[in-house]
Amino acid sequence: MPMEFDDQSVDVGNVDDRRGVGGGLLLGGGGLGVVGVIIYLVVTLLGGGQPGSGVQTGLPAGGGGGGQQGETRDQLRARCNSAGALQKYTDCRLIKDFNVADTVWRAEFARRKLTYASPRFVFFTQRTQTGCGPASAQVGPFYCPADQELYFELGFLQQLQDRFGAQGEFAQAYIVAHEFGHHLQTLLGTERQVRAQEQRDPARANELSVKLELQADCYAGVWATLADRTAGNGITLTQDNIAEAVNAAQAVGDDRIQAKTQGQVNPETWTHGSSAQRKQWFLTGYRSGSPDSCRTFG
Repeated sequence: MPMEFDDQSVDVGNVDDRRGVGGGLLLGGGGLGVVGVIIYLVVTLLGGGQPGSGVQTGLPAGGGGGGQQGETRDQLRARCNSAGALQKYTDCRLIKDFNVADTVWRAEFARRKLTYASPRFVFFTQRTQTGCGPASAQVGPFYCPADQELYFELGFLQQLQDRFGAQGEFAQAYIVAHEFGHHLQTLLGTERQVRAQEQRDPARANELSVKLELQADCYAGVWATLADRTAGNGITLTQDNIAEAVNAAQAVGDDRIQAKTQGQVNPETWTHGSSAQRKQWFLTGYRSGSPDSCRTFG
């Protein structure tokens, strides 16, 4: 269901558009088709991943539409602020979701007298360099704490939406909000503390990764409520919108993805949490409207 924004203006000041920059997708050995790449992602990343890499991995959902390779920032700004842009272009809508998240969390941090810094929002195609090392579209949307940037590859988002069924505009907004949640963990020191615990006790790496991801889901739920209350640069939500986010959270549960791609479920290899857990923690944040409720480490 379409989202309703308080205003239609899109700020591209913190957007780094790298689409069309870089080489092809390399997976070693031979090449894989699109479906093969998707299966490679969910088996290797969501089926275990590489704990301690520093990359806060994304939520496989979203959509294509929009995006001009080689577009300048002025051209992006003009397109995203043209009539009907938020309805026509997925990239513009994702940037707007990012704008609203930035506004909401800046205000919440100020209310709590906490230091806040905005992240950056990166679009790329195929592969790119990050502060966490080289990354390709295999990784899906992700956040890198080393450079404090959110990375999105729209073509891959579309494939994951089609394959795993996380449909709807607010499902896409949930992805942005989840990645923004990882930025909050960086600002609050949570990510640093978790990485230190992983180094001290590597056997707990997957368990700690799940707690980190579920907290980001909870922060996404908090954002939904706070954004719905924000006048000016916020959003107006319906229960259909929330249902889209809940469906997306469930669609990317480790158990559902493992069952779909491997035909079996192995909780010991989970890195993001089950469908039920992801739904639970998103709704915990949404119902409370407070980050204090996101005690996944408690």
